[in-house]
Amino acid sequence: MPAIHGNTQGLKPSQLQRLEATWGLHVRPQEVVSPQLAGHLCALSQETGRQVGVLIDRRGGIEAVMVGDATRLELPDVGRMRAGDTRLRGLRLVHTHLKDEPLTPDDITDLALLRLDLVCAIETRPDGQPGKVYLGHLDPESAGPRERFWKTRKAPDVHALDVDPVALAEELEEAFGHAIAGQEVITQGRALLVGVALEGRAAAEASMAELRELARTAGIEVLDVAFQARSQLDPRFVVGRGKLEELNLRAMQRFADMIIFDHDLTPAQARHISDHTSLKVLDRTQLILDIFAQHAHSAEGRLQVELAQLRYRLPRLAQRDEGLSRLMGGIGGRGPGETKLEIDRRRVRDRISLLEKRIDAVGAGRQVRRQRRVRHDVPIISIVGYTNAGKSTLLNHLTDSDVVVEDKLFATLDPSSRRLRFPRDREVIITDTVGFIRALPRTLVNAFRATLEELADADLLLHVVDASDPAYRLQMEAVEKILQDLGLQDTPRLLVFNKSDLLEGGVEGVMSTLEAHANEGVPISARTGEGLTELLLRTEELLWHEGKSLTASGRSFQEEPLPY
Repeated sequence: MPAIHGNTQGLKPSQLQRLEATWGLHVRPQEVVSPQLAGHLCALSQETGRQVGVLIDRRGGIEAVMVGDATRLELPDVGRMRAGDTRLRGLRLVHTHLKDEPLTPDDITDLALLRLDLVCAIETRPDGQPGKVYLGHLDPESAGPRERFWKTRKAPDVHALDVDPVALAEELEEAFGHAIAGQEVITQGRALLVGVALEGRAAAEASMAELRELARTAGIEVLDVAFQARSQLDPRFVVGRGKLEELNLRAMQRFADMIIFDHDLTPAQARHISDHTSLKVLDRTQLILDIFAQHAHSAEGRLQVELAQLRYRLPRLAQRDEGLSRLMGGIGGRGPGETKLEIDRRRVRDRISLLEKRIDAVGAGRQVRRQRRVRHDVPIISIVGYTNAGKSTLLNHLTDSDVVVEDKLFATLDPSSRRLRFPRDREVIITDTVGFIRALPRTLVNAFRATLEELADADLLLHVVDASDPAYRLQMEAVEKILQDLGLQDTPRLLVFNKSDLLEGGVEGVMSTLEAHANEGVPISARTGEGLTELLLRTEELLWHEGKSLTASGRSFQEEPLPY
């Protein structure tokens, strides 16, 4: 016989026997609960002072028996994965309330989170007899995000119930099917975005706008955005358990299948959130890693992305999982074998070591090419900047190339180098690099070190800024911080204000729009080519001044074409 779930501590043997007898009670499929079962549950609830409940399948069989405390009931694990957006769980919850009260927030959360057919709460009267009955079920026809996603009803007693639970569940599933039929199906999923405003609403909204763009780049449809103002992140749920339960309801209403946090989750937070939702849980770093995996085309790029993914995953394998363990560690628990968890972690570490060696080998080949350029005194220009600032478009326009350009974040992962000829037969190597982003994950910086080493040999950095973005100042600061972290704070750079054609007045209007920053750089439009002549003149002036370099390297460049 299955075990009784929940708070059985302190119960008398006779009470446990009566609870076990609940398994032998059945109800007709067409009734929510039989008078016999309702009387049995209420009598036990009155005697023990605890809520008592059952899960009933559509055939009328008892699937689980639970005991809680005076105010709430904890349900057993009935499986987090649901059959689909249009399917319900096939189970209904019937339990007691020790007071005459409607369905509680816990009842509604269980209803939505587990997609139960319905929830039924029975009042337990002082004499131990069933009293009023409260029912609740999901409502797929709710209009708008602010509408309640469930309906409730009330009956004076069990005998007055006129609800066929099986017919109702089938009707709801059909309504769910109609509700989702007209929605666009996105292969990558439908998501809720969640952010916490720690430093004010404006900063949180700017960060969330960027997260929305990341989701679009990953092919995810954003259904809704949620904010919560907090002084610090909740150590377990990021947004607090109450807010998470609200998000669960919103996700069910909007047919979302994932929730994306605009913060990096600790392994413990990811585990706690996953335990309290049936949605797929992602954080900002995971989303960026997924985009990198989609856009990495070269062998080197794929190695770097895999390395970053494994480094992110390794600490998350360290969380305890008794289902994987066969051997206890420590004194008295040593043995000849390894737990499956230990094997998984060892394999990940071995793979990380192998990838690092392969990337180092690629980096060695890249170093040989860099040394060849240095021997010929060829200046090197690296284009850096925030992701989607227009770096690849600029490279294409300057060098008549065909590097892939997309209006998406991180469209360029594999660096591209081209020759650029200046007047008087001067030539340089100009390189397009991976874009930066606010709070660029350390795992990505470390994985792409072989690529970012190109920046260390640059004689000039062209810092491309999206002048049309309202958050361009924050983006500039993010790029400068990353360059400083890479030890490139002393490398000469030139600010290039791109997308000036999107501002009022075009290139000429940048001076007034960008205020003080405009005097520090060159306004251009990489798409139309406007302003590129001035950019080339400023670049030539910085690289060559009376035949000498003004760069940190102190190299003197020969005014002759590249010999290869």
